[in-house]
Amino acid sequence: MSQAVSEQLFSEVFITDQLEHRRIERADFLKEKIALQDLASRMVTDPDAVLPRFVELAMQMTGGTSAGLSIFDQNASEFKWLHLCGELAAFEGASTPRNYSPCGVTLDVLVPVLCRHPEWAYSWVADAQIALPEVLLVPLLIGGKEAIGTLWIASGVDEHFTSEHARVASELATFVGIAMHVKRGEERIRQALEAQETLTREMNHRVKNLFALTEGMLRQTLRASDSKEEMAEALSGRLRALSSAYSLVLRDNLAEEGDLDLRTLTEAILSPHVHGASDQVFIVGDRLICAERAATSIALILNELATNAVKYGALGSDGGAVSITWRILDGNLELDWVESNGPLVTEPIRVGFGNKLVETTIVRQYRGSLQYQWLSSGLSVAITIPKSTILA
Repeated sequence: MSQAVSEQLFSEVFITDQLEHRRIERADFLKEKIALQDLASRMVTDPDAVLPRFVELAMQMTGGTSAGLSIFDQNASEFKWLHLCGELAAFEGASTPRNYSPCGVTLDVLVPVLCRHPEWAYSWVADAQIALPEVLLVPLLIGGKEAIGTLWIASGVDEHFTSEHARVASELATFVGIAMHVKRGEERIRQALEAQETLTREMNHRVKNLFALTEGMLRQTLRASDSKEEMAEALSGRLRALSSAYSLVLRDNLAEEGDLDLRTLTEAILSPHVHGASDQVFIVGDRLICAERAATSIALILNELATNAVKYGALGSDGGAVSITWRILDGNLELDWVESNGPLVTEPIRVGFGNKLVETTIVRQYRGSLQYQWLSSGLSVAITIPKSTILA
C-alpha cells in the first residue's frame, strides 16, 4: 500500500511539538530504576520475556491504555505488531505498511513522535474501526544504531502524553536496545563456537579417514612394487595427490565457498607432472562442483593417469600432450583422457596397483565405467561416473 497524507492533514495529526508545552508531573526515578532492574533480571533468567515486559512497563509508566511493538520487516516493507497489551491486544500479529503509517514516520525521524487520531490520516486504521485519541511512538534501535521498529503507546483521552512520558519511554527503549545488542553479540559468539567445534570434529573425521586411506594405499603399493625405489616413487605421487585434494577442499570450506570445482582440482593434480611447455595439458569442461569424498577419489585417479603418462606416455616426451575434457550427459559425468604425440603405447601385460586403484574407484565405488584404448597416437581413457555420486 502506497498512499500519501496531505501536508495539512499531516500537520493536524502529528503534534509532537505539543509535548514541550504540556504540564508534566514530577519524575519518579525510583520507579524507573525498578523497571530497568526488572528488565535486566529477565535478560538473565528469561530473555524471551524481555520484550513483552518492556511493552507492559512502558504502558504502565506512561498511563496508556494499550501498547505494542511494530517490528519492521524489510522484505515485506511492512511492520508486524507484536507483544500487544491493553485494549488493542486482539490485533496481535497484524501488519501495517512502512510508508503509510505513524510507525514509518517515526523511523524516518528516529525521535519520539506524538500523533492524534491517526484514523483521520490512515484509512487502514479507520477500516479497523479503531479510535485513538493519542499515540506516542518511540523508535527502537539495537545498540543505538540499527532501527528495527517502534514502541507505540495509545491513550484513550486527548492531551494525555507529555515530554516526560516521551523521556521515560525512550529510556526504556534505549535499555532494551542495548540488551538486544548484547544478546545478539552473545548469539554470534555462540554460533562461532559451534562452527569451530563442528570444524574440529570434521577435521578429526578427515584425519582418521586419511590415515585409513594411507594405510591401505601403503599395503597395496608394497605388494605391487618390485623395489623400494619403485614403492617410494609410487607412494610419493599418491600422497601428493591426496595432499593437493585435501588442501583444496579445506581451502574452499574455510572460505565458505562450498565444495571443489573439478577444473581447479584437475589443474592442481596435473601441475606437478608437467615439466615442459605450458601447452602440454589442455583442460576443457563445464563448471562442476565435487563433494569432498569425490574430490579425493578423482585426485587419485588423475594422479595415476598423470604418473603413467610421465613414465610411459605423452607427458614424458617432448611435444607430448594430454587433453582432459568432460561433459554432463544423461545424468552422467563423461570424462575423456586423451594423450597425443607421445611414444607408442601398448596394453600392459600385468595390471599394476595404480590401474587397479583407478578401476576399483570408478567401477565399484562410483558405479561407473572405464574404457582404455591403446592407440598409435597415445593412450585414450573414457570414464563415465553418475553425476549424483560426484555431488554426494
